[in-house]
Amino acid sequence: MVVDFKQIIKTRKSFRTFNEEKISKNDINKLLEYIQTIKNPYGIPVNFYIRDCEECGLSSPVIEGENEYVIATVPDVEHCEEAFGYSFEMMVLYAWSLGIGTTWIGGTLDRKVFENAIDLNDDELMMIVSPLGYPSDDHSKVDKKLRQMVQGDERFPATELFFDGDFNTPLISSDECLEAVRWAPSAANRQPWRVVKQDNKYHFYVRHTEGYSSGVSWQVQKIDLGIAICHFMCVTDGEFSIDNPGIEADDHTEYIATITCE
Repeated sequence: MVVDFKQIIKTRKSFRTFNEEKISKNDINKLLEYIQTIKNPYGIPVNFYIRDCEECGLSSPVIEGENEYVIATVPDVEHCEEAFGYSFEMMVLYAWSLGIGTTWIGGTLDRKVFENAIDLNDDELMMIVSPLGYPSDDHSKVDKKLRQMVQGDERFPATELFFDGDFNTPLISSDECLEAVRWAPSAANRQPWRVVKQDNKYHFYVRHTEGYSSGVSWQVQKIDLGIAICHFMCVTDGEFSIDNPGIEADDHTEYIATITCE
């Protein structure tokens, strides 16, 4: 199946209310087959597991009507957050191409129950899980409240996210690949990605939110950068590298990676 990722990125949303229908075997098999092909530019393996809610006792207080969860793990190594975000988003986008809804869950869950469902190893991290299901036409009260709180459909203007040459000069017009970045999901919709364009090079940075604490050992906002890089590379060809260009930035802004386009 050929997936139009440009269109999927534009239409995909988070779903927390599902219609209780089990995902068809055909769709599950397609998703499992695709998962085996997912790679990220960091070369760090991300493993996926689909588990039945009833069999494993899986649930989340913010989700209704789900029957399965996808759980992912990554080795506890440098850049594991970015690699995880990239690979998990590839799974999320493909799932939506099948009509399967998802949402990123990192906090509102019993971690031990989910970790036990996959026999998590000591050298692995289970950063995020997601329900899998066909979206309901109606949203639960919790779903509606969360959507209102995080304003999930809102995005910062491109001029606050993308820059020309340095961080003092906003990029006046953003191209298709940067618009794909702008519409990426992020934890609490904080949109921490910043991109400086120099000629055909796009330098990605994370803008750490002051005072933000997630209560876990990994950096959640670097997962968001992995998602942003995934969106960028889904819509354009480019060479990925980690080579800090030395652009002056404030103490809250950290270089992540560079993509060089032809």
